[in-house]
Amino acid sequence: MRIIFMGTPAYAAEVLDALARKEDVTVSAVVTRPDKPKGRGMKLVPCPVKELALSLGIPVYQPKTLRDGAFQAVLDEYEPELIVVAAYGNILPSYVLDYPKYGCVNAHGSLLPKYRGASPIQRAIMDGESVTGITAMMMDEGIDTGDILGTYPCAIEEDDDCGTLTGKLAKIAAAAMCGVIDMIREGTLTPTPQPEEGACYAAKIGREDAALDFDAPARSVFNRIRALNPSPCAVVKLPNGDPLKITASKAASAEECEKALGQFPGTVVLAEGRGEGRIVVACREGAVALTGVIPAGRKPMSAGDFVRGRKIAAGDILTVMKEE
Repeated sequence: MRIIFMGTPAYAAEVLDALARKEDVTVSAVVTRPDKPKGRGMKLVPCPVKELALSLGIPVYQPKTLRDGAFQAVLDEYEPELIVVAAYGNILPSYVLDYPKYGCVNAHGSLLPKYRGASPIQRAIMDGESVTGITAMMMDEGIDTGDILGTYPCAIEEDDDCGTLTGKLAKIAAAAMCGVIDMIREGTLTPTPQPEEGACYAAKIGREDAALDFDAPARSVFNRIRALNPSPCAVVKLPNGDPLKITASKAASAEECEKALGQFPGTVVLAEGRGEGRIVVACREGAVALTGVIPAGRKPMSAGDFVRGRKIAAGDILTVMKEE
């Protein structure tokens, strides 16, 4: 089966790798987003899908847009029977959707119709969900509204953050897309229209989502921190005005929560520098223990290292980092 694959991040690279190794499948070409400038030197850096495709000797295309119709020439050159999509990041116009014999299929990172849209994994964690998954779906001109081909649940564990959960879902997505190809060959593919009941939209993560506010229940703060790690990370403002990114946290102990009673949300009630350390911060309800941070201009470090550097102490107040 001749396939064109569309995807961009590491999640998508896992799917591409599985398809490239699958018998009787030819990944004729890969389509991904243009390289982005990164680092202090702002050098153009290829995404994980491009790096993998080049290592496999697969031609790579990086159109800025598909809307101008120029991509039609690529379709005509490779004549794909199926287009497989995983976290590509661009909407496919009708001429692309209608081209392949078997259509365009997508490995979406939620159990549809819940969390349609750009950030389903982050939003599920942020909302405190205990289960998410992958939906194999036919693509249409809507945003994740196509017929469902199969759903594959995945538990969200207490110690999962966006990074670990994305890794789990990537493996499920790879197996799901290979399974779709098998069903096409066997003639057992059964598209099922999505129900509208329970549908919700997972909006793209923005700066306002990263601005951490302790004037919320501790559980909500904990979920936001892990939903935003490893990127863009939740951020707070230190007393000196510097930003502090939070990479990891834990539930505070009953004793620590007692210390936080009556304290203004954002107040540091304990700054423990021994070992990995912890920075316990009062929330509107309860408290949360910060265990990993990234100070401005520095590399990630443990809360203990930050405390030992005397950058924070009990009584300090961490406030919301508002845009200037």
